[in-house]
Amino acid sequence: MIDGKKVLFSGMQATGTLTLGNYLGALKNWVKLSEEYECFYSVVDLHSITIRQDPAELRKRARNLLTLYIAAGLDPVKNCIYYQSHVSGHAELAWVLNCFTYMGELNRMTQFKDKSAKHADNINAGLFTYPVLMAADILLYQSDVVPVGNDQLQHLEITRDIAQRFNAIYGDVFTIPEPYIGKQGARIMSLQEPTKKMSKSDENPNASVYLMDKPDDIMRKFKRAVTDSEANIAYNDSQLGVRNLLDIYCTCKNITPEEAVKEFDGKGYAELKTAVGETVVSVLSPVQSEFERLQKDKAYIDGIIKANAEKANYIATKTLRKVQKKVGFPERIR
Repeated sequence: MIDGKKVLFSGMQATGTLTLGNYLGALKNWVKLSEEYECFYSVVDLHSITIRQDPAELRKRARNLLTLYIAAGLDPVKNCIYYQSHVSGHAELAWVLNCFTYMGELNRMTQFKDKSAKHADNINAGLFTYPVLMAADILLYQSDVVPVGNDQLQHLEITRDIAQRFNAIYGDVFTIPEPYIGKQGARIMSLQEPTKKMSKSDENPNASVYLMDKPDDIMRKFKRAVTDSEANIAYNDSQLGVRNLLDIYCTCKNITPEEAVKEFDGKGYAELKTAVGETVVSVLSPVQSEFERLQKDKAYIDGIIKANAEKANYIATKTLRKVQKKVGFPERIR
């Protein structure tokens, strides 16, 4: 805990462009969580290089992502918003934790199998040990809770296993993190394949709505969204396309699916798509405007990057020094 508050950690990769799913499933909830927890929100650029990146593009995307965090409503004074690569403790702790992680555990990670299939020409060691770096991200700040979707629970489980194994040997070193799963908007699906999660890397340009999409593009994508032939607006598992549209609408409007279904009673899919598109435009427009304003204020963003890197390093070093002492590294002479 820090100043009487439980600690929360989360982060996003500096690859691709954030989608509506990233915003509704994570960023929007992060703003609410920052009232209750001491939050560390990282731009996890170390994770990004398991796939070959253009250096200039990675730097640009990392800065844009950090700026979007703030534009979406995260207060950079109340929350520690920083670059993962600016805190060397992430990589240092990951090495130590690698030595307490078993090959069999990493072999069971489904994300490694998925990414290996997608990048068969670059199956590197970093891709394999990715979950250990993620564990270091979380444990470095003695995180009590981590917001995760169901697809990330496996990574949190291995984090807990590693922490419990280390604690069993060396005593009470790491806080054992618990998952925080949002009740609504945690899983926004593709507009073209509603059985798949909306993704930054989807090759179909109509499948994902991006945070910086123009209003006309947003409306066009929703008008092309997949529904079904039932011509009935209902919230159930047999109408996944319609359900996804209702999930988006409900999350944006902060209403229940039952309220949404009642609102669209007697209306057709075209009216549903238009209403959802217009609602999304109204939600994203203020974020886009604030992002554009912040982008022009280079000194302000630079100041946040410097101040929050210092804060993150200070907290991280406390954990790292404790770990280094426990495993037997020589004490540093000051």
